[in-house]
Amino acid sequence: MLLSRDYDVKDLCLLLGVSRAGFYKWKKQDKSKRRIYGEMMIGVIEQVHKEHPSHGYRWVAAFIRINIASCSESYAYKVFRFLGIKSESKHQVHCRPRKVRDKYPNLIFSTWETVDRPLQVIVSDMTAFHVSWLYIEVTFYFDVFTKQILAWRMADKHGAREQYTEGLEDVASLLKGCKEPTILHTDQGSVYTSMAYNEIIKDTIIVRSMSRAGKPTDNPVNEALNGWIKEELYMDFHLDGCRSRVEIGSVLTRYVSFYNRQRPCWALSYDTPDSYYRRFMAGELAHEDTFSRRKLDATPKFARKRILEAERGNAITNIP
Repeated sequence: MLLSRDYDVKDLCLLLGVSRAGFYKWKKQDKSKRRIYGEMMIGVIEQVHKEHPSHGYRWVAAFIRINIASCSESYAYKVFRFLGIKSESKHQVHCRPRKVRDKYPNLIFSTWETVDRPLQVIVSDMTAFHVSWLYIEVTFYFDVFTKQILAWRMADKHGAREQYTEGLEDVASLLKGCKEPTILHTDQGSVYTSMAYNEIIKDTIIVRSMSRAGKPTDNPVNEALNGWIKEELYMDFHLDGCRSRVEIGSVLTRYVSFYNRQRPCWALSYDTPDSYYRRFMAGELAHEDTFSRRKLDATPKFARKRILEAERGNAITNIP
């Protein structure tokens, strides 16, 4: 069967994984049986697809194996991609832009390094622990500036809400007497968006902020701390050796005390969270006004860095 279309040399080289020079050297040679068979199969696959356009490469490969000749699914897939063909359907796929359903705006994005005082931004998230036959959900509330665990609560069943609300009540009590607003940043979990949860902070200084849907990188502080906490609880505090909820609670209580008072934190230049807080309040650390001057940008930090590097590179090359 003759081929029903001409193929661009560049496309053929890309498909075959060879250089142009190698392709032309091969082209001058007499056609091998393998090449003749390959050209025939490309034409067969294209013809079968024209006659049965509603089917994909797997069905076409099976049809050819049953009625014509040997044909693998992987080979049919490569030919489909090379010819730029795919199965057709009368059911049209309508792609619509995602509706913005963020209940609260993202007030941080990638400006975490601009936080300049304690209790300015608090983040929260839930992390789950599988210990023997037990399942535990723990909700932490972190201070972004000092990295302190301000509050934590645990529950022993899926979908529990108490650990979220009780932890938030602890944070609200901690903020009594404070005059400066506090941003509480979370993901878009069902509890964090619920009316009952946000009713607790209705008359407080807490301002809500949320990550975008499907963007865990919008809350990197929480994601990083949760990862380290899990690692240390299992490896250093032997959480997996617990056999009851009471034992797990005891280990978590001991760990939180260790975390705040004794654990060196890399982000704090290997100071402890409690010590860093005391040093700031005593005036030993510089008080900077960076958070109020932050510029919100939805572009990830690493992407902005690459753009800046590219601009610098172009500026250097354009120097006369």
